[in-house]
Amino acid sequence: MSSTVSLDFQYTTSVEKVWSALTDSNKLAKWVMENDFKPIVGHRFQFRTQPTEWWNGIIDSEVLVVDGPNRLSYTWVSGGEKTTVTWTLQDLGDGKVNLHLEQTGFENARAFEGAKHGWAKMAGELEKVLEQ
Repeated sequence: MSSTVSLDFQYTTSVEKVWSALTDSNKLAKWVMENDFKPIVGHRFQFRTQPTEWWNGIIDSEVLVVDGPNRLSYTWVSGGEKTTVTWTLQDLGDGKVNLHLEQTGFENARAFEGAKHGWAKMAGELEKVLEQ
């Protein structure tokens, strides 16, 4: 059975600023992890962090959708799990933006829980990046 992480985050900022934080490699590194991301469909890239005894710290990805500033999607292959991350941005007006995350395709319950926890933590880091 495949599971999906579905989370919504609200930020007081512009859609353009959130889009930039999702697609600018340097900004992405501040709230997700080091990467060689480019917002080009078909671009293969990696997220990299400190390895642990359980994990090599590398996430292999490929860009699937770039529809700025509305939607961005890429694969997320790590620790035997192959999932798809999709970000959807919505301008709520009044200087507020909703950022919707869907990560689909989890087969492993531990990976699913880890992703939920990890994205919630990273969303807090994103808030700091947006304030800069």
